[in-house]
Amino acid sequence: MIDDQKRALFTQLLAEFGLSPADLLRRARPTVSEYMPIVRAAASEGQRARYALHWTRALAAFGERHLDEVKVTDILALQRQASREVVRRSNQRGGRHAGESAVRAMRLFFRLAIADGWLPRGTNPGREVELPRRLPNVRRALTPNEVRLINEVALATSRDPILDSLLLRLHTETACRRGGALRLRAVDLDVDLCAVRLNEKFGTVRWQPISPTLASSLAHHATVRGAAAPEDALLRHADGRPLSSQRYDRMWERVHKRLPWAEKLGVSMHWMRHTTLTWVERRYGYAVARAYAGHTDTRGGSTLTYIKGVPHEVARALSAYTGEPHPLATHQPGR
Repeated sequence: MIDDQKRALFTQLLAEFGLSPADLLRRARPTVSEYMPIVRAAASEGQRARYALHWTRALAAFGERHLDEVKVTDILALQRQASREVVRRSNQRGGRHAGESAVRAMRLFFRLAIADGWLPRGTNPGREVELPRRLPNVRRALTPNEVRLINEVALATSRDPILDSLLLRLHTETACRRGGALRLRAVDLDVDLCAVRLNEKFGTVRWQPISPTLASSLAHHATVRGAAAPEDALLRHADGRPLSSQRYDRMWERVHKRLPWAEKLGVSMHWMRHTTLTWVERRYGYAVARAYAGHTDTRGGSTLTYIKGVPHEVARALSAYTGEPHPLATHQPGR
């Protein structure tokens, strides 16, 4: 009875100031700009890299609003802005991927706000914005002649052909992603086993076989260019600076300038990955290609639990691809 009287008195006092209990709760919630540092700290490295631009735009558009004041139309406007301002490339698709990324960035933002208790469940405005339908991917395996032309142009126009030849061969042999190559450290190279340890998307780590030629070349490269400590970056410029993603951008700018078909298709290092994995899949099957690619997702169902390539099979495929024997390719598993 006393509690009811106190509640009624409190409500009456709020009403005199033109407020309600819901108004107090709303004003206690942080604004988008106040909560953004928490989201950035909780996001993974990959999420911060993908969503940084979209979060910056969100701060500019509605950063001073409280979390529950952001509407579905605000997220939709952010999606439209991302699609309009996307960098135009020969293979761009009307900003679909940029728009999708903007929506996913805000879905993550509000998902964390809900998890922290700032918003009730089911109130994520990003969930109400439909993701754009993805168009079929135009990426395909390159022909041997196309691969040859790319290598010739990349090296003929390079100021550091030794480095660029290592990059091209590394990606061709391992089918690794750009991030995996850039994260390579001196300790990630095993010359005896002819393998490199790749740290790639979603925190996956795997030892990937490489040819003896590439293993010895990488070891020599690391020694000559100053990768002395185990944690030092493996791939380096001639002056000893660790490699950055700009090296890839400049390489493909030169290739696109001299090979119009490559520019028209938007060929990148990921096409080299696609080419290698297609070759492996055609000759050694899906399981080996999946292991070669470092795929660990199970979106294909529980059957993928049993469809696994093993290291000696990956090494055998690499050996056939490069024409060089590999120490792991001769291993035969017991019955």
